[in-house]
Amino acid sequence: MAVVRSVITGFEQMKVRLSDLGRERSFDFQPDDSARATMAKTLDFVALPEFSAVLDVSPYLDGAEVRGKWNGRVVQTCGISLEDFDTPLKGDFMVRVLPAGSPNLPEEGSEVDVDPDADDPPDVLEGDAIDLGAYVIEHLGLELDPFPRKPGAVFEPPEELVVISPFAGLRDLKS
Repeated sequence: MAVVRSVITGFEQMKVRLSDLGRERSFDFQPDDSARATMAKTLDFVALPEFSAVLDVSPYLDGAEVRGKWNGRVVQTCGISLEDFDTPLKGDFMVRVLPAGSPNLPEEGSEVDVDPDADDPPDVLEGDAIDLGAYVIEHLGLELDPFPRKPGAVFEPPEELVVISPFAGLRDLKS
């Protein structure tokens, strides 16, 4: 069975309906300037000059499994020097989604075993479409350093502060 491959450039094309998933579909996400600017603004960094992702969406139970690999280059502001600098990033992810009301979802209030090595439980869809763009942005955001530091930037503590009293002028007059 052939895999349907699509090239997408903007977020308006990033939704896939569960009803359209008869077989695996693959998406090459090559965002245009507008989409990259939206991603940078959403994640609050300076710019996203390069970004690409390959997403494979396949049926999983009565939902879907999304596997993605991405790489890009972000421009962030250094928290020490306040200079902008480039950071290359890459990552991959796997997410399973099920529609609301699925019999395959764990029952609410049921006991949950926590295994850090196990796959995450499936996400519950709101509606009948998977927003692939949201998953790409989420996983890009997880790779960002919350306290970016330009390579070589070193924190220099300020010199000892001299407290100037409002009465310093009077003290000089007293002598």
